[in-house]
Amino acid sequence: MKAAVFDTYAGPVEIADVPPPVLEPDAVLIDVHAASINPIDNIVRAGHLKDMISLTFPHVLGYDVSGVITAVGDEVSGFDVGDEVFARVHQEDAGTLAEVARVKASALAQKPSVISHLEAATIPLTGLTAWQALVEKAGLQAGQKVLIHAGSGGVGTLAIQIAKSLGAFVATTVSARNAELVSSLGADLVIDYKSEDFTQIATDYDVVVDMLGGEVMQDSFKVLNKGGHLVSIKGQDTEGLADEYGVSFNSFFMEPNGSQLAHLAEMIEQGSLKPVIDSTFSLQDAARAYDKLADGHTVGKIGITVK
Repeated sequence: MKAAVFDTYAGPVEIADVPPPVLEPDAVLIDVHAASINPIDNIVRAGHLKDMISLTFPHVLGYDVSGVITAVGDEVSGFDVGDEVFARVHQEDAGTLAEVARVKASALAQKPSVISHLEAATIPLTGLTAWQALVEKAGLQAGQKVLIHAGSGGVGTLAIQIAKSLGAFVATTVSARNAELVSSLGADLVIDYKSEDFTQIATDYDVVVDMLGGEVMQDSFKVLNKGGHLVSIKGQDTEGLADEYGVSFNSFFMEPNGSQLAHLAEMIEQGSLKPVIDSTFSLQDAARAYDKLADGHTVGKIGITVK
């Protein structure tokens, strides 16, 4: 099968013929229609996680997928050949930028009927990250105030919509050119990070979701109420600021979760969650897609058409 691969750490992205994945009892095989790319792909390719994640080469890229089931493992129930599904695959099944992908049933959900495979493929990793940050880690409740940094990014665009659907007051930091977009997604307060100091504008917040780390994460402790929650996907509280400010801190990696993804699919069906796509590339142009992702300032997600 055709797939986007790299042959060595920090090596170029190339299209190659590789063997398709082998069906396992707890998984399905998918005829891939679309995928999407994420910063974690470039981080893994650069070798920054090689002490945590062992790869064999050539390594097929990609964690997000949408397509049609072509084979079902003996231990799988609830899914059948012909089902249109989407998922964020587990690490051992990484390789969705390919004509065929393997996905554990526990990571699968039925694709929302109201969106395309391309749109569906942009949801799983970022949507699950947003959901787990807001609901699992922070326990966001209706009437609370949440500050979401980098609101125009892949996680941010979905986090704004999820937080709004939960009944929260939503503030976000973006550049001025993306202010109209995030307002349309439900942001109640838009802060231009280039010209405004969010610590002077956002005060007494219950939750902060941080995608940036560094000084932004550290300064975010200042805007929280006592007992508030700061959740980061980028940094660690190495200076004990959570104790100093009387708040809780969580840093986490998202986990594939089919039941949570099914809930996001229901939100999409109901019209309370929609994908935001920056640009689309074919599988053959995967290298250009990753170059664009590395340049930064992507608005929403970059999608990959496979079929």
